Amino acid sequence: MPALLPLASRLQLLPRSLMSMASGSPPFRPSPASGSDSDYVPGSVSAAFVTCPNEKVAKEIARAVVEKRLAACVNLIPQITSIYEWKGKIEEDSEVLMMIKTQSSLVPSLTDFVRSVHPYEVAEVIALPVEQGNSPYLHWVRQVTESVSDSSTVLT
Repeated sequence: MPALLPLASRLQLLPRSLMSMASGSPPFRPSPASGSDSDYVPGSVSAAFVTCPNEKVAKEIARAVVEKRLAACVNLIPQITSIYEWKGKIEEDSEVLMMIKTQSSLVPSLTDFVRSVHPYEVAEVIALPVEQGNSPYLHWVRQVTESVSDSSTVLT
């Protein structure tokens, strides 16, 4: 329990930026040479979210979007519970959530593809831009999907 630790030990648990504020010295900032995100363009990668009725459908769609290079990686999060209103009734369903990492420029093509293969009448496809993160990972996402973003069409 942190409350039982001596004061000096508890101070070590504080983020470096708070410690520097308390001491009056400027907070630590990594230099561009130390691998910061200075060469990542904020928002150029997105995390898209798609819900599926079961794991079989989610795996089929996930494999297809990775094979087509519409995504670098898809995480499947099983057994989420969705509560929503549909056609005037409150519904509750168990679903699988797909978290899809892709280039932001590919979100429209990703959406079109998901809509073309998804069993729902109205498929959920929402995307959020990634403002910051592990620079090597973000560059990998762009590299894996680069050939699709360079072409004007995506095969379905």
